[in-house]
Amino acid sequence: MIERVLPMKPEVGLAGWRGHLTALGIMACTILALFHRDVLGMMAIWWNASTYGHCLFIPFLVAWLVQQRLPGLRRLEPAAWAPGLIWLAVGAFAWMLGAAAGVAVVRHGALILMLQGTVIALLGPAVSRALLFPLFYAFFMVPFGEEIVAPLQLLTAHISMVLLHLTGIPAQMQGIFITTPNGYFEVAEACSGAKFVIAMTAYGLLVCNLCFTRWSRRIAFMAGALALSILANGVRAFATIFVAELTTIDAAAGFDHVVYGWIFFAIVLALVMATAWPFFDRKPGDPWFDPERLGHRGSAATGPIAGGALAIVVAAPLWLTASAAAGQPLPGAPAMPVVKGWVRSDEPRPHPWQPRFDGADYLSMARYRNAAGEAVDLAIVTFDRQDEGRELVGFGQGAAGADSGWTWSQPAPAPGDARGEQITGPGRVVRHVVSFYVIGTGRPTGSGHLVKLETMKARLLGGDQRAAAILVSAEDRPGRPADAAISAFLQELGDVKDLADRSLGTQQAVTRFN
Repeated sequence: MIERVLPMKPEVGLAGWRGHLTALGIMACTILALFHRDVLGMMAIWWNASTYGHCLFIPFLVAWLVQQRLPGLRRLEPAAWAPGLIWLAVGAFAWMLGAAAGVAVVRHGALILMLQGTVIALLGPAVSRALLFPLFYAFFMVPFGEEIVAPLQLLTAHISMVLLHLTGIPAQMQGIFITTPNGYFEVAEACSGAKFVIAMTAYGLLVCNLCFTRWSRRIAFMAGALALSILANGVRAFATIFVAELTTIDAAAGFDHVVYGWIFFAIVLALVMATAWPFFDRKPGDPWFDPERLGHRGSAATGPIAGGALAIVVAAPLWLTASAAAGQPLPGAPAMPVVKGWVRSDEPRPHPWQPRFDGADYLSMARYRNAAGEAVDLAIVTFDRQDEGRELVGFGQGAAGADSGWTWSQPAPAPGDARGEQITGPGRVVRHVVSFYVIGTGRPTGSGHLVKLETMKARLLGGDQRAAAILVSAEDRPGRPADAAISAFLQELGDVKDLADRSLGTQQAVTRFN
């Protein structure tokens, strides 16, 4: 029997790639230089935040993934492709939105989108499809995942409580704090397991690409790896408390550091890989793609496409600079209102508390007390505009600022247009804080996402960028719950929007405080 053997497509010479790679290198360097602050900011997070230490390896992994695909890439012909500019434009627009809203993670993600769009536009669809996974995997250079820290803290605390009860150790839980006969434990941010979950996600997706071809197995592997990492972190937190009950707090702290830092992660990774090993279905040496099936398109002129890419990436910062209005003046330090049934008190706070708002133009505070002996603290913060490092909502800002001695423990009751938080300070002091945020002439909100959205609209459309935060807080004491005191104070305070308008000077206030 005679079979017909189809000739293999020959390798494309270096000359066919040289012009496209040169244009790609120039555009990539231009993007990195133009947005160098975001590049340096992202790298600083990699280096300084242990949660994102794995990001340091992602550029090398992306390069390695590309190197693995070189034999097939040599059989493809690069082609400048105008529709690829759409992806680049999406990235530039996303950067503009992130810069206007003051959201670093959006700017960082947009930077990756722009680099991806440059590859698509200058190398063409066939090469981009061949590099699909390395291009996607580059997103793990973006430090993301802060939003899952608080939920994981609470989940870890709940898992620990279940295991403590199963072992017969009496324990009480208040938010992320657990009290046992031998100690008082906090499931801190570093103990939430967020760094493990984020790193496991990056590692798991890499394994899925390298070791599996069936999507059903990839999904099962990722679900199992993430579930095991969350459960294992809860077990680790429980083990720390259990060791403290059997020995001392100091011994438990040392045990936690050693186990979590060196042994725990390695054990979980080994367990995940050992379980999945029999199900690997990608054989060593299997091609990553079939060059014959990716298709080949005629090449457009590289120069015009590169020129269009350059115009797009330059347009975003220029538009933001031209449209962002300068901050409007504030009327001065906010005047603290007179509230019916409440009198200003100069007595010192038993446990000092002050919210943190870096870069604020003014921060005024006052303490009020009513006839029933309830005490409430009122803080008013104002900005003439928001910018990088001086934001109404951001990491380390708000009721429990970094290094303040107070720690977020769980959500607390609040009106529909506010955010409620329970924070815990030294000596197990519990305080509830209700926060209202106002941008320009807008209505109060407790949503950080809405604050960012309104800030973005104001900067892009030249609107009023003045911003205020109004915080009402009280300590939770036996017989005097904080929520009741805050509710009574807010009822007499009246319209928070009117107080914000007075503080910002945005319009003539109409409500009187008696």
